[in-house]
Amino acid sequence: MTADVYAAVHAAANWLDEHNGAGHTELMARILKVTEEAGEVAAAWIGATGQNPRKGVTHTYGDVAAELADVAFTALVAIDSLGFDPADVVAACAAKVTGRLDVPAMSGGTHS
Repeated sequence: MTADVYAAVHAAANWLDEHNGAGHTELMARILKVTEEAGEVAAAWIGATGQNPRKGVTHTYGDVAAELADVAFTALVAIDSLGFDPADVVAACAAKVTGRLDVPAMSGGTHS
């Protein structure tokens, strides 16, 4: 399943290249898109917790999770657009975090 995610990331980056180009400005837009998506997470959280008394509860935790997934996917597309393998970058990040937690590295599944 993980390979399917990274295949979709690469396909999305290629699709954006074909439709929007791949120059410096487009790369900047893809990076800024991560921030836009994060704002949608914040809006969903506010809606899920009813923090806007005028609107009340307008979202679910499932909506928040879906918005978080949008952030993650958008970030992976930006990494791919920078010319890096998102799977390698995420694996390196996971290893860094695991090292900080002083827990054994996870074994088992692969992302191939």
